[in-house]
Amino acid sequence: MSKRVSILSLSGAHFWATVLLSTALNVCQAQNGDSAKAPHFSGRWLKRVESNAARLNRELSTQGTGYLEKMAKLEKGVQGRLAMVDPAGAKELFAGSAGQYSALGQQLQSEKGCPGQGFSGAYPAYLDSLKGVMAYLREHPECMPPLHGSEPRLVSASAELQAVQGKMNDAEAARAFLQQRQQVLGQYLSKHPAMANILRNPVAKMQRSIYYYGQQLRQYKEMWASPDRLEREALALLDKVPAFQSFMKQNSMLGGLFHLPSSYSTPQAVSGLQTKDEVAALVHGQVAAGGAGGDAALQGSLQAAQSQLDDYKSKLTKMGTGNGDMNMPDFNPNDQKTKTFWKRIEYGANFQTTRNNYYFPMVTDFGFSLGYKLGHNNLIGLGASYKLGWGNGIRHIAFTSEGVGVRSFLQIRIKGSFSATGGFEYNYTTPFTAYQQLKQIAYWTKSGLIGVTKTISMKSTVFKKTTLSLLWDFLSYQQAPRTEPILFRIGYNF
Repeated sequence: MSKRVSILSLSGAHFWATVLLSTALNVCQAQNGDSAKAPHFSGRWLKRVESNAARLNRELSTQGTGYLEKMAKLEKGVQGRLAMVDPAGAKELFAGSAGQYSALGQQLQSEKGCPGQGFSGAYPAYLDSLKGVMAYLREHPECMPPLHGSEPRLVSASAELQAVQGKMNDAEAARAFLQQRQQVLGQYLSKHPAMANILRNPVAKMQRSIYYYGQQLRQYKEMWASPDRLEREALALLDKVPAFQSFMKQNSMLGGLFHLPSSYSTPQAVSGLQTKDEVAALVHGQVAAGGAGGDAALQGSLQAAQSQLDDYKSKLTKMGTGNGDMNMPDFNPNDQKTKTFWKRIEYGANFQTTRNNYYFPMVTDFGFSLGYKLGHNNLIGLGASYKLGWGNGIRHIAFTSEGVGVRSFLQIRIKGSFSATGGFEYNYTTPFTAYQQLKQIAYWTKSGLIGVTKTISMKSTVFKKTTLSLLWDFLSYQQAPRTEPILFRIGYNF
């Protein structure tokens, strides 16, 4: 396993240690005569950790095996078609791939993890801290809740966390294997352009699936790295538990990777190391030795190297290989595809006011909606409305219930912040005083709306996504009495 560590995550172990300490319900005396107070973790907290880890394990297994099965099926179909025109190439191209797909899927399903397991990819700070807390609690049972069944719960939660680490590594290995298969197919296609009709579409489908699988893994990791306000406030608790600090330095994955000294984070730990200014002075001295053109030569060399690197990066991208930012999709990805159902739900509210006429008083229509995000700024949903009457003028103000409505709508992004909007509505446009009156179907009228919506991003957190809609009711001409054909609505989405 590779040991690439994200620089932004290096302080994560200590941060998440304090996050976990914020769940303490009361305190007990620390070990070794330490005057500081150690947290007393609740059984409810242990249950929540176990439940969250178990859920993540299930999703990692389900999603990973699903993508692997999809890719294996795709390759099998391509292999069958390619074998008819290039048997030797098909045999070489797909030799052993089916077995690798199967082995990776079985590994994801059966992975249980093991103590002291390493990690690949960016450093999982939160997971490291969770495992550290579990180990700390096993060595300090006085910090366990005095409840029956707490120790088995601790063992179970520790096992689930070990499985999370193992499945995360397996998921990264599966993603790397999928990228490798995409690269192999891409290279074959570049050497055999006559096979474009057979391979181009499958390779494109593979690239899309790999991209979305990578996005899915990224979201799973973000689930374990999103502290809220209370967790950030818990940072102050770290200074109260020096015994736990010392434990994490010796037993965390980060501590094992860098072998942190006992003087870590003290001035003595960096004694003798070169400062940024000293390094800059050293570079300047080496450049100055090249004469008056030294700086220009250095800049030219750097620009040439950057240009060459960009060229290599572009070629790798076209072949469909690479990791991180090099695996750029050559299609327009759907930013909602890998999100769960509930995270794709968007709530909305809007209102419109129509002027009074011979048949109707001035009315404000308050609407509420529940939308499902199909993609970036593409929305479909249902809603309801309530019509509040204001009377017939400043001298005749009266609040009345002038009707209700039910709605359906579809919003498709056109360009930038503009979207095409359509919908179908049923409106009860007769004043009512009791619910029973709404059952009179004859008083319900139809509205068919089409128009344009402009989305405005405001600085306010409440009204961050404000919408302005100009709509034409093409069924208003069939209504008796006739309603307003042009509607202007102001809305807010959350």
